[in-house]
This record gives sequence, C-alpha cells and structure tokens, in this order.
Amino acid sequence: MNLAPPRPGSPVEVLPGVLRITAPNPSLMTGPGTNTYLVGTRALVAVDPGPDDALHVESITEAVRGRGELQAVVLTHTHPDHAPAADALSRLTGAPVLGYEERDGIRLDLLLREGDTVGFGDVALTALHTPGHVGNHLCFAAAVDGERVLFSGDHIMGGSTVVILPPDGDMGAYLSSLERLLSLDPAITVIAPGHGPLLDTPRAVVEGYVAHRRVREAAVLDALRRLGSAKVEDVVREVYTDVPVDLHPVAAYSVWAHLRKLRQDGAAFSDEPDVIDGSWRSAPAATQP
Repeated sequence: MNLAPPRPGSPVEVLPGVLRITAPNPSLMTGPGTNTYLVGTRALVAVDPGPDDALHVESITEAVRGRGELQAVVLTHTHPDHAPAADALSRLTGAPVLGYEERDGIRLDLLLREGDTVGFGDVALTALHTPGHVGNHLCFAAAVDGERVLFSGDHIMGGSTVVILPPDGDMGAYLSSLERLLSLDPAITVIAPGHGPLLDTPRAVVEGYVAHRRVREAAVLDALRRLGSAKVEDVVREVYTDVPVDLHPVAAYSVWAHLRKLRQDGAAFSDEPDVIDGSWRSAPAATQP
C-alpha cells in the first residue's frame, strides 16, 4: 500500500491492481489535484476521469495501453474537477460512461443506483449512493488484494474536510451517508479519496469527520443564538475564528449547509433558506419544566 501524497504526472500503483493518476489541477479546493484510479489488471475500470485536460487524458490512455483494455468509466459525481474528461476518454477507448445522473453537461451511457455492480474480469465495484456533498454522489466499494477499498470521490478527502454545497448539497444527508460507512459489512479497510493520499484508518477518519461536523453544528447554533438574527457571513465570523479570513467564502457554504440542517431539525428559521445571503434566526431554547 502506497500512502505517499499524490503528485500530478506519472501514474503510481497505490495498491496491487490500482493505479492512481493525479490531474494537474492543484488548488485550494482540489488539494494536490483530482485523483483518477485505474482498477484492474487487464480489464480496467477508470474511477473519476477528472477535468478535461489533454495531458491528463493522455496520461490515462497511456496507462491503459500499458495494462490492458478500458471497460468502463465510472463517475462519483459530475463536478468539473471529476467528470468532464469522461467524454474524451470514452471517444478514445470506446468505454461507456456510468454514473448516477446526467447533468452539468455530462453524458452517461448507463445510470447506476445503490447496490449496482460494475464488474469486468477481476474488477467488481459496488455503487453506494452517498448524497451530501451533492445529491448525485456515489462511492464505490471493491475487494482489492485482501483490502476492502472505498473509492470515495468527494465524500471523504485526504487532508481536509469536505465542503457541502447547498441547495443540492445537504448536511443532514451528508452525516447520514458518513455514518452508514461505519456499518458496512464487510468493513472498509482503506479509502482511496478523490483528492489526497490513501487513508488506511478509515473508521477513525469517518468518525473524525462526523465529530467535526457535530462540533461545527453546535458552534453554528450557539453563534446564531448569541446573534439573535444573522446572515451566513455573520455566523462565519463568529464560528471560523480558527480559519484564515481568505477562506471564509468557502466556509460560508458549510455554515449555510449547517443552518439548513438546523432548520430541518426545527432549531433555526429563515424565510430564504435557498439563498446564501438570507437572514436566519434561532428557535427559542427549550425550557425545563
């Protein structure tokens, strides 16, 4: 198992039968870049082809030629850093494109749903519908060389937390999708994220994600109660004192997502929950008898 941080450029075999090719799109949101995985030894499946970047597509096709034949391209979701290269890769190899939903300009040859299996030769990827980051997000579970691998897309990332993007992104759904990973049978033993290195302590990682979100949610509610009435940006300033100010615009999406979940729980209210600059107020705190 290769736990080294990914670098754009040469393919790296992170597990026997799993090749990681990192796109040259490093940024605040993508970390070192988007990871494309080629799974299999001769019959291959590409997980997340990445951005429509000619050099990245060439790296993928060269890696395919060196290992076997591409049978399918599967998408965790349709964001521009994960999916647009699917069309070029499909045209060059003839492989069909599979995912949860056609949108964001992405064409699919086959729709995948919870429990569907993409299997060729020694490859068998099982789709898990994991809404939260966005509604059309899938993870893929596979048995690889004695490991139970989760290809997690943007559900879990190496080195950072995940931004939830309302109104399609849903914090309540995200927490539920995280918690279901803890009860998978067989259990996940390694996570291959869409950004960052392999994660070899998956239970600790998932539990850490859930705990982090619970702490943030409590802080958001506490700030809203102190402020009385507030906009997302006001809550961000109160809660994200540990985050540089230049990251506050990104944090605003997570605060908005937490506020929308608190609204679902009856703890916060807004007349404009579907716009990020709407006003929010807290519910009266419960009184003890």
